Amino acid sequence: MSNLVFDSEILNRIVQGRTYKTDYLQAYYDALQNPADIFAAATKLRDEYKGNTITFSKKVFLNVINLCRDTCSYCTYKAQLTQSKLSMMSTDTAKQIIRLAKRYRCVEALLVTGERPEEAYPEAKEWLRGEGYSSTPEYLAHISEICLKGGLFPHTNAGNLERDEIRMLSDTNVSVGLMLESSSERLTGSGMPHHLAPSKRPKERIRVLEDMGREKIPTTTGVLVGIGESIEEYIDSIITIRDIHRRYGHIQEIILQNFHPKNDTAMRNNAAADMTQFMILVALTRIMIPAMNIQIPPNLSPDIYPSYINSGINDWGGISPLTQDYVNPEFSWPHIQDVSQRCSDFGYNLKCRFPVYPEFAQMVSPHLKERMSTIADSEMLVEASYWR
Repeated sequence: MSNLVFDSEILNRIVQGRTYKTDYLQAYYDALQNPADIFAAATKLRDEYKGNTITFSKKVFLNVINLCRDTCSYCTYKAQLTQSKLSMMSTDTAKQIIRLAKRYRCVEALLVTGERPEEAYPEAKEWLRGEGYSSTPEYLAHISEICLKGGLFPHTNAGNLERDEIRMLSDTNVSVGLMLESSSERLTGSGMPHHLAPSKRPKERIRVLEDMGREKIPTTTGVLVGIGESIEEYIDSIITIRDIHRRYGHIQEIILQNFHPKNDTAMRNNAAADMTQFMILVALTRIMIPAMNIQIPPNLSPDIYPSYINSGINDWGGISPLTQDYVNPEFSWPHIQDVSQRCSDFGYNLKCRFPVYPEFAQMVSPHLKERMSTIADSEMLVEASYWR
């Protein structure tokens, strides 16, 4: 709990955890009238809890299979069988990418798939059978083991997993990811972004996030902002994440991702998230959960991403010197040297982390921590001499 005291009583109530849902809404409207106050409060809280360090993860993006049983109105990651962007990555291809990533001194191997593609595509089932596996999670565990042998640390984002699958992946993954995206049931209705995406039903997502907590694996989650949610629904999404973390203590970071329309999606004519409002929501999230690691992807705001430092973020997420962002292919990663300089301009040090934050490392299997120790510094971050 913070010792900071602010001029606004509502901000003090939020920071001290003495509020109800309506208080968060009122805090937002108060902040909207005077954004400078909320940015100042978010900055002070970030500095108190996180010091002068802003982190990132030096990663390689393994686009394992981008067939998906879901159809989200905003998603360009999903491929069809006839499209050139289709990926069904073989073990040999994965090994080649891993070797190259090691030469680039990448630390994280981000393994991403569509939602259970073998349940919707016979071709995906046949591909898995050809690799010697019957399910996507089993194949991911295999690729994760290859990543470890190659000197990389896996972080898997494969949609809704069953509890035994989470347990299986925890043997090779230092963390896993599952975006809540929104707690709004309204967004699953007819004509809404998640109508044709059963895995995005809030109850399903919450169940899996709770199972990840029960299995005590460090978990990344987050919210997609600007897909038609109301302010109240956004705040409820953050409260939902906060409450899950309070019960299980495993949510290591919240990603706040600003929506951009994609030309090949149903939401191609929707407006992008309003940047001023988005920055206010980032700051409000810091105030609502002061000790949380809060990340925004810098490539989605290429011209203004340093401004988010004043919104209270303390992490830039994964940045790859090698592979593109297959989820947002129109946005290139910034150069790590540029990110470092921008942080320095604001008075902060850029440091490289593992796919698990130092304060969650105790949740990682001992054999994985032992591997991490070979390139870790005294703070359980990555040695600067390794990643720079």
